[in-house]
Amino acid sequence: MLFIVACNAGKTFKKAEDAQDAGRQFIRASLDGDYEKARFYLLNDSINLLLISKWQQGFDKMDRDTRQQYREANILPINIHAINDSVTSYTFSNSFRKDTTTVHIVRVNGDWLVDLKEILNDKH
Repeated sequence: MLFIVACNAGKTFKKAEDAQDAGRQFIRASLDGDYEKARFYLLNDSINLLLISKWQQGFDKMDRDTRQQYREANILPINIHAINDSVTSYTFSNSFRKDTTTVHIVRVNGDWLVDLKEILNDKH
């Protein structure tokens, strides 16, 4: 019985295969309101944790229908390009809201992770 409880104690997520996979996994989790999964694909630093907490608070405050529309939305990649071998710029929108967002995907110790700090520089 203890084994069954331990297995369900936390979700496990698959590491991103590349920068595009990390971006897609993070964005999908964010649209779905799965912030545990989104944090798995997030570069763990104080600014990113603050930004994802604000995103989650905003999502949690939305009415049920709006959250559902985000869950049903498609990711619309606009521009994905490597800046160098460790940083990829990922610009996207979604089919529910047409706002454009750019994040960086960074490779840290072989893992591809989303760095949200680029949205602070975004002048769109």
